[in-house]
Amino acid sequence: MDLLRSHLSKVRIPEPTNRIHKDECCVSFDTPRSEGGLYVDMNSFLGFGREHVEWNYEKTGNPVYLHIVQRRKPEPDEADRPSKKPTLLAIGVEGGFTDQEPEYDETFEIVILPEFISLPFPSVDLPEKVRLAVDKVILAESADRKQQLAAWVADKKKVSAYAMDLQQLDNGVTVPPTGWKCSKCDKTENLWLNLTDGMILCGRKLWDGSGGNNHAIEHYEETKYPLAVKLGTITADLEGADVFSYPEDDSVEDPLLAQHLSHFGIDFSSLQKTEMTTAERELDCNTNYDWNRIQESGKDAELLFGPGYTGLVNLGNSCYMASIMQVMFSTYPFISRYFEKQSLKAAFATLPADPTSDLNMQMTKLGHGLLSGKYSTPTKEGQEGIRPRMFKTVIAANHSEFSSMRQQDALEFFLHLIDRVEQANPGNHELNPCTGFKFIVEERVQCPSGKVSYNKRSDRILSLSIPLHEATNKEQLQVFHEKKAAMDLDGKEVSSEEIVRPRVPLEACLASFSGPEEIPDFYSTALNSKTTAIKTAGFKTFPDYLVLHMRKFVMEAGWVPKKLDVYIDVPDTIDISHMRSKGVQPGEELLPEGVSSDNKAEPSLPVASEDIVSQLASMGFNYLHCQKAAINTSNTGVEEAMNWLLSHMDDPDINDPISKDARASEQPVDEASVQTLVSFGFQEDVAIKALKASGGNIERATDWIFSHPEASSSVAADSSTSNAKDDDSYIPDGSGRYKLMAFVSHMGTSTHCGHYVAHVLKEGRWAIFNDSKVAASVDLPKDMGYLYFFQRINS
Repeated sequence: MDLLRSHLSKVRIPEPTNRIHKDECCVSFDTPRSEGGLYVDMNSFLGFGREHVEWNYEKTGNPVYLHIVQRRKPEPDEADRPSKKPTLLAIGVEGGFTDQEPEYDETFEIVILPEFISLPFPSVDLPEKVRLAVDKVILAESADRKQQLAAWVADKKKVSAYAMDLQQLDNGVTVPPTGWKCSKCDKTENLWLNLTDGMILCGRKLWDGSGGNNHAIEHYEETKYPLAVKLGTITADLEGADVFSYPEDDSVEDPLLAQHLSHFGIDFSSLQKTEMTTAERELDCNTNYDWNRIQESGKDAELLFGPGYTGLVNLGNSCYMASIMQVMFSTYPFISRYFEKQSLKAAFATLPADPTSDLNMQMTKLGHGLLSGKYSTPTKEGQEGIRPRMFKTVIAANHSEFSSMRQQDALEFFLHLIDRVEQANPGNHELNPCTGFKFIVEERVQCPSGKVSYNKRSDRILSLSIPLHEATNKEQLQVFHEKKAAMDLDGKEVSSEEIVRPRVPLEACLASFSGPEEIPDFYSTALNSKTTAIKTAGFKTFPDYLVLHMRKFVMEAGWVPKKLDVYIDVPDTIDISHMRSKGVQPGEELLPEGVSSDNKAEPSLPVASEDIVSQLASMGFNYLHCQKAAINTSNTGVEEAMNWLLSHMDDPDINDPISKDARASEQPVDEASVQTLVSFGFQEDVAIKALKASGGNIERATDWIFSHPEASSSVAADSSTSNAKDDDSYIPDGSGRYKLMAFVSHMGTSTHCGHYVAHVLKEGRWAIFNDSKVAASVDLPKDMGYLYFFQRINS
C-alpha cells in the first residue's frame, strides 16, 4: 500500500471530458475478455493488453493500472431449436436479427508496474484518491462503448407530415374486408388503399418485373393524394400496418390511421395479416437467390481460421468497410507496410500523440489483428473476429457519412481510404502502400482537321459502363421476356429461379472504355469553330493492382437510381496490353494551344440565351440580372436560371457589367453533392459542371448530365493542361497481364443500403469474408461483383 501511495501523483481522477478506453487495447484487439484481461492506465486512461502494458510503462513511466477481467458465465443447456425467421430489417430488436450477447462476470484489481504487484478492489484500505478515480473509471461511459446496432436498412418510421390534416373525400366508398382487386387491372396482391379517396390500386413494378403495375403511384401523380396503406398488413396492431407517403417517398407512421380507416368502413380489429410490409418484402428479396448466392448461404462451407483469415465484426452497417479492408490487407503493399515491416511496439514507441487517433497506429493494429492469426480461433459460433471500432473512428474522422451508422458505398470508402493513407504518408512513396493502385490514363482527341490533342489524368480505379447490348445470351433473354409477358397477361409472376439475366463479358466493358467516342460541340483551335471530334482513351501506365468498378447503378426517370440486374463474365486472367496508349505518333499534328480548360474558347463575351432572358424579364426581373442567370447556368433552362437568380439577388456584383470571366464569382459547389453524383458513376469534373449549371440541385444536375451527354467527354478532352502530376516517376508501370485476386459484391437496391461481401484468392483457393464469417468458397459468385481487384502477373 505504501508503494501505491508513493505513486499517487501519477493517478488522475477522470473528468467528464476524458475518454476512458476500458473496452479494448489501443494497440491490439485485446479486451477484458482476453486471457490476460485489460489494463487501464490511471493517468492517461488508455487501455492495454497484457503483452503491451509494459510498453506503455517504458514510454510514459505511468505505474498504476486498473486491471479488468471478464469471464463468460456458464450458459444453461438448451435444446437445439430452429431460429425464427426475422421479420424486420434490424439487428438486436424484436423481430429482427438476433444479437444476443452472453453474460460475463467482471473482476477488478489495482496493479502496479513494473513488478505487477496487485491490490484488491474494492478495498477500504486503498487511498481515497485511488478509490474515487477507479469508481469513476468503472462508472464512466466507455470511449469504445458498444453502439446500438442501427436498423439494417429501414430506420424507425417518422410521423408523416400529411397525416394530421389528411383530406378524406365523402364519396361513399366502403372497403370490404376481403376480395380486393386493383381498380385498373386484375392484380389481387400488393394492393394499396389511398386514404383520401379510397381507391384500391396495385403497387410498383419491381426490378425483376414482379410486383404491381405502378397504378397506385400513377394515381398519386394524377391526384396528389399523399398517403396509402397496404391492404393485407392491417391488423388489430395498427403499428404493423404499412403506410406509405408518396411525397415523402418513404414508409411513415399515421397516428390517425384508425380514424382514416373507419372513414371507409374498415374494422381493423377483425382483419388478419395476409401481405408482407415493404420492409418485410425487402428483407425477403434480400434473402432471395442473389443474396443467398453472393453470401453462399446454405452451402456446407469449411470455416477458415488462422493468419489472414480473421473476420471483422459488423459494427452496424460497416460491411462496406470490412469488405474493402479484407481485400486491402490481402495485397502485398499493405501486408508489408503495416505487418511485415512494422511491429506494434515500434509503431507505438514512435507515436507522437494519442494512439487511438493516429491512423498509422490503427492501420498497424488492424493489420496485425487480421494477419497474425491471434484472434482467428474456433469458437462454438465460428470465430469471434475483431471489432475495428478505433480504426473506424480514425478513418472516418471529419467525414459526416463514414462516421455515421448508415450503410455506405464501398467504392467511395476505397477512394477515401486511399486519400487518408496518402495523407498519412506525405511525400514518401516507398512507405505509401497505395502507390501500386495509381495509373495514368491518356486521352486522344482528333477533330475533322486531322489534328489531335492529348490529355493525361491519374486515377486509382477504372470505372466501366456495362453495354447490355453486348450480352452473350440474347436468345435466352428473348425467350424469357416473351414468357414473362405471357405470364403478366395471365396475372402470374415469374419465380426468382426462372429469371434470365443478361450476361456481358468483361472484355466488352473494357472495350467501351477504350473505344472511339464522339464529342459534339468540341471547339477546335484548328478550325476556330465548334465541331464533332473523336475521343479514344488508353493506359499511359499499368498499375500493380488494377481496380475495376462496374457501373451497375444507372438513373431512371425521376432521378431514381436503378441497379442493373446483370451478370459480368469475368475471366481469371486478363491481358489489356493492347489498351496501352502510344502517345503522339510520327506524322501527327497537334491542335494549336489556346483552348481554355473548360471549353469556353471563343474570345468573346459569354452569350445568354435570349429565350431564357426574355421569359425571366417578362416576370419582372432586371434584364441584366436575367442575362447573368442564364450565363451562370450554361443556358440550361428557365427554372435553373430562376433558381440561380433568386439565390444571387443580393450579390454585391449583381449590377456589374458582364465580363469575359462572368462566371468567376460563381459560388463553389457542395462537396457532398459532388460525391453523391460521383457515386452514381459520373466523372467528378462533369458532376461539378452539372451542379454549377443547376444551382447545386442534385436532381436537376442529374437531368443536366443526361441531357448533355457530350459533357462526359468534353470536360476532360478539351483541357489543354494535364491533370496528371508532372512528377509521375513514382507511378508504377509494367505488363498489362493481370490475375483476379479479389472482388467485392453488393446486395441491395442501392450502394447505400444492403450488404457487402468480399471474396479473396488466398493460398490457391477462394475464401469468402462475410463480416466475422470466414470460409472456403464453394460456389464462387464471380459474375456478381461490384468491384474487381486484379494483380499484375510479373513475367
